[in-house]
Amino acid sequence: MSNFKLLDHEYLSSQELAGFETYKYSSIDSSPIGKYITHPFWNFVVKFCPTWIAPNVLTFTGFLFTVVNFVLFAYYDPNFFASSIDKPQDPPLPRWLFLLAAVNLFLAHTLDGIDGKQARRTGTSGPLGELFDHGLDSWSSAFIPICLYSAFGCADLTTFRMFFCLWNVFFNFYTSHWEKYNTGILFLPWGYDGAMIVVIFLFTITGIFGHEMWYFSLWNGFTASHLFEFLFYFSALITNVPVVLLNIYLSYRNRTGRMRPFVEAVRPLFPVCLLMAISTAWVVWSPNDIVSADARIMFLCIGTIFSNICCRLIVAQMSDQRCDAFNLLLIPLSAVVACVWILPTGRSLMFEQGLLYLLTTIAICAHTHYGTCVVRQMCRHFRIDCFRIRQHTD
Repeated sequence: MSNFKLLDHEYLSSQELAGFETYKYSSIDSSPIGKYITHPFWNFVVKFCPTWIAPNVLTFTGFLFTVVNFVLFAYYDPNFFASSIDKPQDPPLPRWLFLLAAVNLFLAHTLDGIDGKQARRTGTSGPLGELFDHGLDSWSSAFIPICLYSAFGCADLTTFRMFFCLWNVFFNFYTSHWEKYNTGILFLPWGYDGAMIVVIFLFTITGIFGHEMWYFSLWNGFTASHLFEFLFYFSALITNVPVVLLNIYLSYRNRTGRMRPFVEAVRPLFPVCLLMAISTAWVVWSPNDIVSADARIMFLCIGTIFSNICCRLIVAQMSDQRCDAFNLLLIPLSAVVACVWILPTGRSLMFEQGLLYLLTTIAICAHTHYGTCVVRQMCRHFRIDCFRIRQHTD
């Protein structure tokens, strides 16, 4: 292990490391799509994966495919105008980009599905793999819907409304891990695999027929983008939130969960609700309508801070320790919002964008540092390598 002192900061306490030592993965996947489609497919695919490839390599490679999609869409469509019917001056996205995005997302979903199977196949299952997997998934929960938004553009679905669609995705993801924090079991949401399949399908048909195919009205001005927005909220209200609340209730009734007092049970909701409140206040009362001026960077910034909050929750629930009630990245976020509102220069779009870019850089650097240090600390503690299987026999 190389001695990069900057990356050797110990974020995990001795109690958290001790909790990881006794941690046992427990999940329930009752989704018909998972049972009859995705898991049989992944069981077939993993057989072709060489047993010398570490599971975390598959996880990280899959994550990089979502990052590549984000970068490509950001380059060709920085302001979400390319697919907007009211912005004819912006060239449409090339069809190959949507087809490539579909392939990348298919590969990302497949690699995310087989990494755990590869771990069991090679005898390398452990808490690091789960933390690594779910931690990167929390960041991908921002990258994937942001890319999908480029298929519709901001003509019908404004960036302001897309901001709340993105938050809907965040809460779907976060509440599943909040559920596990209280029940001790990860109930895999039914909508996850279905949503990934739908997004891959949407990218594919958009690549074949072009984004113009979404320029239709179903009835009374209800367009394809409105349907897209409706399904975002419907999936949360029907397939996720009620199930999460029911499972937590049953864990208390049957005394099968962690049996935390009410305040402790809802404690993980404090930082994510603060993030939503502060970021929403910024978006609503921005002097320069920042979410329209630079939506993609705003989404990336909030998504990165969300991922950091989520990763800390995952650490707490896996190590069975008390979750943080506050996240330090909320401090620079609050400072930026205060500067925009209070300082006279906050009325300048250039000033507000500059603060947004600075905050995004701070968030990405801080989150990357946290993730890297946690992984390195766990590798030192368990005497393993993140991306290499130390002992392997064919």
